Amino acid sequence: MAGVSLKCGDCGALLKSVEEAQEHAELTSHSNFSESTEAVLNLVCTACGKPCRSKTESDLHTKRTGHTEFVDKTLEAAKPIGLEVPKVATDAEEAVGAGSTSQSEEMVVPEVDKKLLEELEAMGFPTARATRALHFTGNTSLEAAVNWVVEHEADPDIDQLPMVPVNKNVEAPKPSLTPEEMKLKAQELRERARKKKEEDDKRMEREREKERIRAGKELLEAKRIEEENERKRLLALRKAEKEEEKRAREKIREKLEEDKAERRRRLGLPPEEPAAVKPSAPVVEERKSSLPVRPATKAEQMRECLRSLKQNHKDDDAKVKRAFQTLLTYVGNVARNPDEEKFRKIRLNNQTFQDRVGSLRGGVEFFEICGFEKVEGDQFLFLSRDKVDMQVLNSAGSELNSAINNPFFGVL
Repeated sequence: MAGVSLKCGDCGALLKSVEEAQEHAELTSHSNFSESTEAVLNLVCTACGKPCRSKTESDLHTKRTGHTEFVDKTLEAAKPIGLEVPKVATDAEEAVGAGSTSQSEEMVVPEVDKKLLEELEAMGFPTARATRALHFTGNTSLEAAVNWVVEHEADPDIDQLPMVPVNKNVEAPKPSLTPEEMKLKAQELRERARKKKEEDDKRMEREREKERIRAGKELLEAKRIEEENERKRLLALRKAEKEEEKRAREKIREKLEEDKAERRRRLGLPPEEPAAVKPSAPVVEERKSSLPVRPATKAEQMRECLRSLKQNHKDDDAKVKRAFQTLLTYVGNVARNPDEEKFRKIRLNNQTFQDRVGSLRGGVEFFEICGFEKVEGDQFLFLSRDKVDMQVLNSAGSELNSAINNPFFGVL
């Protein structure tokens, strides 16, 4: 397939003709060109007809003019490129082709309005750009020239002087504005450009602020959802723990019922019917009186005291557990140091003792079961050396350990 463009091997630019390649080489000093089958992009604005040779150029045109619709005429404009360098006509050739129109006509820079050109240069525009702007706008006005430069500053030949045949040189019209008016117009254009830039900056800042607010809202919503999911997970976990605890209690209750039935069987009593109504108090007293009554041991008294303490404060498990651990500490100190009076004497109005044991119903009673007595006007609990019973203290330690480690102690 024949090439439809020339590609610069140094920068990758696509050029339509050999002439453009020569101009590109003069401006950039690039010399590595090759024939390419990739057509030069030709996007034509449907509103003003301006051709754009790249997507960047079309985006820039849209930003400046607001025109957004372009027609892709790349394939229509694509032609096989000629690789012959245009020849400069010799005197003989000029004589031969004198009677016909020739492409070797002398080219010159077109004349433009000198005062408008000076105004544009005073505004900071290069001479080449100012000349092109005045030429292509027909030297109509300073504003038209400035607008043309803004719209075409991405053109590859923007900094090249325009060339026209000698016989087509356009005579510059007289300026329509006085020098003073042109200065005011230039100042107005600069002020308008400054305001437009400020408006663009404010608009971009508003867009960035909206984006920050949106991102902040999304972050807060994600955090809320995460916290909600965590709350649901904890609720489900607590529910499962309660159900597991309930099942464990049911097993213990069933075990107690089985043990009760086994004891009745060993005593020769008939099995208790599940639906039977409990007998009244007098009947119970008669049955009890028919059996030998065995006095409760110290261990049973301690167990009942601890069970009563837990039942009386069942709404505060942490406080009950702390009381059990404090009791175990007091009993352990006496058992390990029975000759030390400081471990056998407890001040009842001590604030720490009151917070941990003394204020709980059943705490002082447990010490009394262990052998402690109130002395000195009920100010102290005292265990005399001759009443220290290591068997009782060991039983107390065992019952306290059971109450601390058994999660179902005192539940039923």
